[in-house]
Amino acid sequence: MIRPDWPAPAQVQAAASTRHGGVSRAPWDSLNLAAHVGDAEAAVQQNRILLQQTLALPAAPRWLDQVHGDRIIDAGTTGSCPQADAAFTRSAGVVCAVLTADCLPVLFCDRAGSRVAAAHAGWRGLAGGILESSVRALDTDPGQLLAWLGPAIGPAAFEVGDEVRQAFVDQHAQASDAFKATRDGHWLADLYRLARIRLQAVGVDAVYGGGFCTFSDRERFYSYRRDGTTGRMASLIWLDEGGD
Repeated sequence: MIRPDWPAPAQVQAAASTRHGGVSRAPWDSLNLAAHVGDAEAAVQQNRILLQQTLALPAAPRWLDQVHGDRIIDAGTTGSCPQADAAFTRSAGVVCAVLTADCLPVLFCDRAGSRVAAAHAGWRGLAGGILESSVRALDTDPGQLLAWLGPAIGPAAFEVGDEVRQAFVDQHAQASDAFKATRDGHWLADLYRLARIRLQAVGVDAVYGGGFCTFSDRERFYSYRRDGTTGRMASLIWLDEGGD
């Protein structure tokens, strides 16, 4: 497990899984936490139990049906597996979670330790405003928020076309700094830089993490772009009981 290196309050608990520690067989080996990628259902359920035990979670994570959109839901009031790409809570004991295997997971908390959120930000969700939706849903001064950027495909591996670059540059001119030209009509994109630009634009300046590459670190991480059929990792955040 990876623990975020950020100055979150003591009652805020967060972690990101790697591909290790589960029971799934290749090509999902071994801690695949996604039920939609072709892995055996029994293996996924056992992996989710192992995750809950390893992290001593206060409850099962509120898994989402992620669709690369901008919808965020209240994890404490919504039924099982709602269609959304982020979840937030202000209640202790509710675990927000997102699944990724190259897309960018972003965890949020406030400096008071009274609210947390988890967002799934692939390039479509990022350009579509999932981080901005998450900040709005937390309903507090953005200057009081902390954000942690979890394991995602790195800037040396994520090649995109002109249309992706244009989608970001049309919204923030400085996003051009996050793209490096390769061959004609193709660019290497820095998801971490793009996320920082968008968070800073809405007043979130305390941004941590961002030093991973799921594509190049085969030993630790799943990567959809690298492997196609593969598992998913989880990034989770919750408030300790007694911290609410």
